[in-house]
Amino acid sequence: MTLQRDEAWALLCEWTPSEALRRHARSVEIALRAAAHRYGRGAADEERWGMAGMLHDADYDRWPDEHPQRIVAWLEERQESEMAHAISAHYTGWGVPYETALDKALLACDELTGFIGACCLVRPEGIHTLTPKSVKKKLKDKGFAAKVERTEVTAGAELLGVELGDHIQFLIDALRPHADELGIGGK
Repeated sequence: MTLQRDEAWALLCEWTPSEALRRHARSVEIALRAAAHRYGRGAADEERWGMAGMLHDADYDRWPDEHPQRIVAWLEERQESEMAHAISAHYTGWGVPYETALDKALLACDELTGFIGACCLVRPEGIHTLTPKSVKKKLKDKGFAAKVERTEVTAGAELLGVELGDHIQFLIDALRPHADELGIGGK
């Protein structure tokens, strides 16, 4: 791996003017760093998985109609084919197969991490009292965070071979220590 986190973050900031999307990128980075220890090879995968999470939507703000072509090409130019493939696979419209643990983890963490963040924003205590039961209840409300692809949430857990409630709890636990940074700590 030749890509360094500071270079990845600089690109994200250059391509992503939206603070909300940057916060989502950081949330998915945190989730994938934790996922590397649960579904991958731990410390050996943590940096690469984290950067894949950080960069997965890097081109969306500036080029939504081309997403994720630009970030995939940028990663391929740097010989970061594993991250490029995972980001290609996370965009389900391309039909790229899920071949690696990173591919599966990115799909399983992306939409659900965003959804958990949305759940936190409507709770006075934010993530501090959030439970899988309350997240599952909100998932059933199609009007809440309507842009979240519910099928990707369930498909991701299935790909990882974990029960959805357990995966939700895993993500809550990963994000909770970063609540203030992510703006999900409540009022």
